Amino acid sequence: MTSPAVPALGWKGRHHRVFGDIHWSHADTAQAVTAFEAGRAEAEQHGAVGERAMTQVRLALALSFADPVRAGDELALAHQLLDGLDQRSNTLLAQVVALIKDTGTDSVPGRAQSLHADIEAAGLPFLHRFVELALAFHHAARGEEQDLAATISRLRELTATGDFAYFTDIAHFMGALPLPEPSATRWTKSEDDVRSAWRGLVQARQEYLRTGI
Repeated sequence: MTSPAVPALGWKGRHHRVFGDIHWSHADTAQAVTAFEAGRAEAEQHGAVGERAMTQVRLALALSFADPVRAGDELALAHQLLDGLDQRSNTLLAQVVALIKDTGTDSVPGRAQSLHADIEAAGLPFLHRFVELALAFHHAARGEEQDLAATISRLRELTATGDFAYFTDIAHFMGALPLPEPSATRWTKSEDDVRSAWRGLVQARQEYLRTGI
């Protein structure tokens, strides 16, 4: 999941965004936000409007699992930064962020289906995995075991080449499900810690849905 070479990538390597992606995939929201905010500031310093918008979408993504209220604010800024840019993949990813932010609401499955169609039309198949991860979070938060199992099955097919295979692991962690076989994913923490962190985000969302707090 990481590499000792990452800090040496420098500005051209967009190292803050790399670290942010590593942290959110470990359900480490605080570290992910710190990295993405640093990346956004650096992009602003360099006048790199595309990188700034891309990093802002990732910041909203990291927050969407943990803090739907703040995620909404960051997503609004992401849409502002994307306006006028030719960044179809990040525009679609922002729609995935909105799904995750709204996890637990009845509209999510239908919106996900429409988003799959838009992704297919745009020729950006890698984004299907993000939609299914959003659905996994939604079904786990609602305790919909059969729907979660079906989502995991689709994720397994979408990651059969090995790319984004850790998404399938994360979906299992969300539902407190055992992995069917040992994972090839090399986490930067113990697998148990990552599992606990993702399950914690699901439980926090369940509490939010019950109380609105």
